[in-house]
Amino acid sequence: MKSLYSKFILTTLVIMLISSVIGFLFANAYYQNNLKPENDAKNMEIATSIAGFAENQADLEEYLSHTAATGYQLFLVGQGESRFYGGEFKEKNVSQEAIDDVLDGQPYHGMKEFPKQTFVTGFFANELKNSVGVPLTYDGTQYALFLRPDIKLLFNEIHLLLGWMVFVIFILSLLAELVWSAMLIRPIRKLSHATNKVREEGFDVHLDIHRRDEIGQLAQNFKEMIARLGKLDKLRKSFVSNVSHDIQTPLLNIQGYSRLLENNALSEEDRKSYLRVIQEEAERMSILSKQLLTLSSLEPKEKDHSRKSVDLSAQLKSLLHLYYWRIDEKELSLTYTLDEVQFNGNPELLYTAWENLLTNAIKYNEPGGSIEVMLKDTQDQIELTFTDTGIGLDPSEKEQIFDRFYRADLARTRTQQGTGLGLSIVKEIIELHQGDILVESKLGKGTTFTITLPHL
Repeated sequence: MKSLYSKFILTTLVIMLISSVIGFLFANAYYQNNLKPENDAKNMEIATSIAGFAENQADLEEYLSHTAATGYQLFLVGQGESRFYGGEFKEKNVSQEAIDDVLDGQPYHGMKEFPKQTFVTGFFANELKNSVGVPLTYDGTQYALFLRPDIKLLFNEIHLLLGWMVFVIFILSLLAELVWSAMLIRPIRKLSHATNKVREEGFDVHLDIHRRDEIGQLAQNFKEMIARLGKLDKLRKSFVSNVSHDIQTPLLNIQGYSRLLENNALSEEDRKSYLRVIQEEAERMSILSKQLLTLSSLEPKEKDHSRKSVDLSAQLKSLLHLYYWRIDEKELSLTYTLDEVQFNGNPELLYTAWENLLTNAIKYNEPGGSIEVMLKDTQDQIELTFTDTGIGLDPSEKEQIFDRFYRADLARTRTQQGTGLGLSIVKEIIELHQGDILVESKLGKGTTFTITLPHL
């Protein structure tokens, strides 16, 4: 399997190669269509000027030799004679027809008409047919003068300079690319190593990546994800442990008291007492399983829970009426103020939330205490409060009461049954309806839960 580093380098080289080919083809096309006609016209003007000055020279041979030495290749052909001046042509391939046309006074545009090829041959091809030709008259004799720049003479040093420049640019670019890609790949390798470490050792991973680009953002997201996964893993272990404990304890009690009931010498009073314990433990398991199912149904936040218009006032009145006997049994006073409020929500889930809050207010209240329920419909939101005068909470416990299976210390010391899931369910339901829940409590004074819901 190829590493990302090698793929990156290979891809870069391929891109450089393809870019060079495309750039060369573009330059070649531009030369063939634009620069070559201009080059032909420029050299034709030079050749015409040379031919015009040659007619007034005392020594044509010397004049053409000096002119060629300035950077040109010349070919002079007349009646039965021909001579070359300057650098030698690689191929002396001009046609006799072209020579005859120039002798007859017609210019020869060999540069412009040179065949198109995939290389910029129109400039570098050292061929006689890749030249311009003009007529020249000297001492009454008609000649044909062919001219092209001596590329070897003019650009020999430039060729070396350009060659070395391209080579150095390529080497430096490749080295820079190797260094840059190594710097770019290093944090990705760290991320890969951290991922393997998470898989093998767990979520206690330190990732030392500090960047302000997309990789830095990826690393930051990875850190946050690992932190959340670690927290979720702890919650999962705690959840399993708590569920196991809360199921095992009533099961052991049921098994123990069931064995005690096998004793035929038990009094009727003891038998009833043992049966009552078994029933309470069975009810406790029933409540736990019901709450676990409720939590399970709330887990997929994106799940589309059916909603409809709910009369919150009527729902709360029904709930208070249902639990009035328990309130009365504990000698609690109940007051409530309920505005007429319609809310678009899931009636079953909302009822479960109100029921949990009310039963908590009853369960952890003091005999002779009070419960107050208020429902207000303000212009901005719906506000619902449950206030009791019960045992209250220590300030350090307020942040934990919505955690699953958490029970405050004072609640554990009481004989009240509980699973520690009720308030967690309430919070899930309220958040599912885009609402918030806050708690205010003083130890030994009581607790107030405030729920705010938006107008949906």
